[in-house]
Amino acid sequence: MSIGLSEQEQLRRESLKQLRALGIEPYPAEAYEVNAYAADILANYEVDKTAYKTVVLAGRIMSRNIMGAASFTELQDSTGRIQIYLKRDELCPGEDKTLYNTVFKKLLDIGDFIGVKGYVFTTQTGEISVHVTEFKVLSKSLRPLPIVKRDDEGNVYDGFTNPELRYRMRYVDLTVNPDYKQIFIKRSKVINSMRNYFDEQGWMEVETPILQPIHGGAAARPFATHHNTLDMPLYLRIANELYLKRLIVAGFDGVYEFGKMFRNEGMDRTHNPEYTSMEIYVAYKDYIWMMAMVEECLEKVAIATNGSAVVKVGDNDINFEGPYEKLTMYESIQKYTGIDVSKMTEEELLQTCASLGIETDSTMGRGKLVDEIFSDKVEANLIQPTFITDYPIEMTPLAKKHRSAEGLVERFEIFVNGKEIGNAYSELNDPIDQKERFEDQLKLADRGDAEAMAMDDDFVRALEYGMPPTSGLGFGIDRIVMLMTNQSTIQEVLFFPQMRPEKKKIEMTPEEIELYSLIAEGEQYLLADVKAKLTDWSNKKWDTTLKALTGKGILKVAKTDEGLFLSQK
Repeated sequence: MSIGLSEQEQLRRESLKQLRALGIEPYPAEAYEVNAYAADILANYEVDKTAYKTVVLAGRIMSRNIMGAASFTELQDSTGRIQIYLKRDELCPGEDKTLYNTVFKKLLDIGDFIGVKGYVFTTQTGEISVHVTEFKVLSKSLRPLPIVKRDDEGNVYDGFTNPELRYRMRYVDLTVNPDYKQIFIKRSKVINSMRNYFDEQGWMEVETPILQPIHGGAAARPFATHHNTLDMPLYLRIANELYLKRLIVAGFDGVYEFGKMFRNEGMDRTHNPEYTSMEIYVAYKDYIWMMAMVEECLEKVAIATNGSAVVKVGDNDINFEGPYEKLTMYESIQKYTGIDVSKMTEEELLQTCASLGIETDSTMGRGKLVDEIFSDKVEANLIQPTFITDYPIEMTPLAKKHRSAEGLVERFEIFVNGKEIGNAYSELNDPIDQKERFEDQLKLADRGDAEAMAMDDDFVRALEYGMPPTSGLGFGIDRIVMLMTNQSTIQEVLFFPQMRPEKKKIEMTPEEIELYSLIAEGEQYLLADVKAKLTDWSNKKWDTTLKALTGKGILKVAKTDEGLFLSQK
């Protein structure tokens, strides 16, 4: 629990006041135009020293080495860090040395933003630096940054490494751990390379509704909300599939969308309730064609992101160059369990799950039981890119029936490093069959399946106008980025992953702090004994302070047979 400003925070606020008293605005409104960046200077200065005779940079102060009349400081901009050199008598050529002696040495801190003008030179130790002739305060930092120490070999000590703090305060994380920026730079490359590939094929990027009246296109629990003006329930989309297929009905040959999806489900290392998906639908194609397209696309993404089709993921070298292994779902279960489930009834599948130690419940139909066996016994074995094909019809209400195998649909999922990253169908375009599949989903919902799909009459109506043969694909972008950046948790590849509510900072008066400090966590104290320790307090001061702390929910008073006791709440 935080109880007010720290000493450092108080000192920084005092520096803020002193800057303004000196006529320096710590948060100036006017633009500060830069003409150089740290990484560019460090990479190119030795090649052409004449290009850096007048440079203007801006960034954060990240370290300071003040040596009387001269100082070395490390400045960090968006590209990296560079050393700057400040000399008092050059910055303040006249009698007034306030800018250096007071402003720079005493009122600036690590974390403050400054702009500097000067020229680039090489120090006696061979370090490329900027000799500062002018500097300007651009933003005063009121909270101290964590101090991350690095030795000469680059080893990090006292790092800002707590995952919860890093994800919650990404603005601090990426400031003191700038290497993590590469994850998000690569994330951008993944999306852009995929987008470029689709555009080259002539497919069009589109946008579809996020707020939907019916949660469709996938088996998942939705987030629900309410539109006041229309007085109707709406859902954050769990998929954009049904809207994209409406556009195929409308006559587009190929459409795709990068967008946020929302599923009101559990959170773990590979699941966030808000995630990024890419879905694409191409007319006159099938799932066999789509497998070849996926192989080509992922190879291009890997090369664009990492310079090679082979990507290091944990201890594995994942090769994204096709062709990939192909197994039907039933074949994969038989391969890794030795059990043929293809002809089993629902009752037999329940018995098989029990023998394999897989938990089930009464809401699970045949498709869900097969999926549980696959998830538990097969997925972890699929390290290299693998297509799992031909799913039971009960598992996939939106896919076309298999052209030659009864009871299956033309669907594949692609698995890499034990996780599914993509899902594709030969899309169901028979409106009568589609309506019957939706009706089957309603029966599962009646049995208590919270992830069953709802009936979408308008989508059925769209199919009745005619949709050409179509293949569709959905990629989990976050999981692909995890692979391309060798990260084991989805939180590492999201700027701002969903977090539990943060414990709020509680401000206290000096009197409240004095009383609170007498109450140790987990202990109970007789109210009279605590009051007796505050000998200089009046009854009014005691009553007011105690009422304030109990009202803020910090302390509680409990009545027992032995008297009134005080403790932390």
